[in-house]
Order: sequence, then C-alpha cells, then structure tokens
Amino acid sequence: MNTDGKTRKLTTMGIMAGLSVALVFFIHFPIFPSAAFLEYDPADIPILIVTFAYGPLAGLLVTAVAAVVQGITVSAQGGAYGILMHIISTGSYVLTAGLIYRTKHSRSGAGIALICGVLVSAALMAAANLIITPLYMANENLPAAVATDIVKSMLIPVIIPFNLIKAGANGAITFILYKPISKLIKGRSSKPAA
Repeated sequence: MNTDGKTRKLTTMGIMAGLSVALVFFIHFPIFPSAAFLEYDPADIPILIVTFAYGPLAGLLVTAVAAVVQGITVSAQGGAYGILMHIISTGSYVLTAGLIYRTKHSRSGAGIALICGVLVSAALMAAANLIITPLYMANENLPAAVATDIVKSMLIPVIIPFNLIKAGANGAITFILYKPISKLIKGRSSKPAA
C-alpha cells in the first residue's frame, strides 16, 4: 500500500472510530424494560465496515480506540468494566467476521461472516457476564454469590437475547450498507482485505 493509501486507511479508521462514539451518543435505547441498563446502539456498524474494508486487525484497532473513547466520554458510568465488556463483545464480533470475510470475500461470505460473528460474540458475552459481571457487582458492595445468582437468573431471558438482537441488528445494517460505503472509502477498485 502506498503512502496515499495508508493515509486514506488511517484517516478512514479514525473517522469510523469517531462515528462509532457519536452513534452511541445519539442513538441508544433499552431493548428489555426489565434490564434498562442494556441498551441497543449502532456503534458496531462503522467498526464492522472498517473490518470488511481493511481486515480484522484494523477492526480490532478501531474497536479498542472507540471503546476507550466511549468509555471515558459518553458511557463514562461504565468505567473500566464498560470498556472491557465493549472490547470483548465488539472485538470477538469483528475478529470472527473479519477472518471469515477475508477468506470468503463475497456477498454470501459477508452474510456468513456476520452470522458467525453474532453467535461468537453472544457466546463470549454470556461467559464474560458470568465471570466478569459478578466481580464488578461485588465492587459495588454486593456479595459475589448474590451477584452471580443475579447474572445467572438474567442470562437466558435477557443477556443472551439482548446480545443476539443487538449484534444481529448491527450485522444486518452492515450487510446492507457495506458495499456502497466501501466504494467511497476504498475507491472504485475495491480488493479483498489482506
């Protein structure tokens, strides 16, 4: 990649990281009234677009930047816990989808990549909630055993469906938007990401 190409790539990645944070600021709402703290936001869409355009490592880098910026600005109440959970959720999504799309660079490949990314992200978030969330809740003066029981009681009716819905919606929107946007960010001669 020449200097102009590298500059374009870095600029695009920076813009998409900023767009990801802006989307959280402007669009967020709860999916389940019983767990209003779990909110849908479309922040993963720009990150998935970067992943498909430039590969999974670029997607992971934008994920980390967006998670930290979001975690110290628009979602500061979540602190380090929020940043970590964001990186696990989005990072697993973009890594899975990006690796699959890189090997199967087609419209059907994109669909398969996004579906697999949704499933991997939801599975890892179930595990992360079982392991990490009780520790976070224990720091909020709640006994670890009680915190674990609360998380377990929410896992099937709320946590897993929430992550499937959020990641699925963002994947569906990415599937629709990626090709037109990729022509803008990569130019007319789009080639598979390395």
